[in-house]
Amino acid sequence: METEPKRQFRSKQERRSIVEETLQPGASVSRVARAHNVNANQVFYWRKQYREGWFDESAGSLIPVRVAPEVGGSGLAHRPSSRETRSVPVGTIEIAWGTFRVRIEGAADPNSIRAVMDGLGR
Repeated sequence: METEPKRQFRSKQERRSIVEETLQPGASVSRVARAHNVNANQVFYWRKQYREGWFDESAGSLIPVRVAPEVGGSGLAHRPSSRETRSVPVGTIEIAWGTFRVRIEGAADPNSIRAVMDGLGR
């Protein structure tokens, strides 16, 4: 009875290195994948992630942000009254990362946002 090979975790650095090997002139994705004991389809997926910037060193520290008007809003600037400025700040942060979408409503604690971003980056 044959046992299935154990799945091997590859760090971002290892995956980036394998992908960069496939980008060399004359390189074959299949040969590089075999040399590293990885399925070629997995390497093609890593190449897609590589093009999207997933393996950048800065990926954990900075991400692109787009500010969009509130859905259903008038588009006019609202100047809060002195009474409103003393209340809890209200807003919405929506983070789209690959196939994940996170929406934070109300006052956003920076530590909570950092924890969310760390979780998405894994």
